[in-house]
Amino acid sequence: MTDPDDTLNPDDTLESDVTAESSPEAACSYWAPDDCEGTPHCPPRCPRFVDKHGTPWTIREATEMDREGVREMYETFTSAERAQGLPPVNDRQIETWLDRLFDRGLNVVAVGPDGIAGHAVYTPTYVADPELAVFVGPASHGRGLGTELCKQIIALGAANGREAIELTVEPSNSVACGIYRRLGFEVVERKAREIEMRLPLSTATAIEVQYPPALRAE
Repeated sequence: MTDPDDTLNPDDTLESDVTAESSPEAACSYWAPDDCEGTPHCPPRCPRFVDKHGTPWTIREATEMDREGVREMYETFTSAERAQGLPPVNDRQIETWLDRLFDRGLNVVAVGPDGIAGHAVYTPTYVADPELAVFVGPASHGRGLGTELCKQIIALGAANGREAIELTVEPSNSVACGIYRRLGFEVVERKAREIEMRLPLSTATAIEVQYPPALRAE
């Protein structure tokens, strides 16, 4: 992903203003997401998620309280598990990187029985076409968390009035490329070491990911 150096216009609306009144706790306190038809308190996409192994997760907007858990997750990445130089290698670089993401982006975390195992962000929040980055902890691959994190970001971007979500991915990352294509991202440019993709938030995907669980065709 790129790292825009733009600064926030103080007159811009913060993304958190749109969803500040929504929370998993306000929406429901039970684990029956498949039959849920939603409530007025629900965020743009239901935060309840049951993975391929039957493990329950809450996938929600991150707060400053989540910073430590996100940092600890990134410390488990080996050099082979990094993509496009991310996450950074050492603690200091990770902290600086997270400072930028939390200051400029809308962040989402996947929280399971053992804590935070996934993190996604679109950044910066004040442009029409922010960029997506998504990471799943090495121990939690193969559960569908990456796809669900992407759907949360798409739903939040659409609800917050963004026009599109963009991303860059390495051509060799076949798993990520497959996820993005299934979600409707289209290639806009191919380079030697990366592919640029884009999803307009006027597409059917951006609408469907906001359906309550009972109305989804997933």
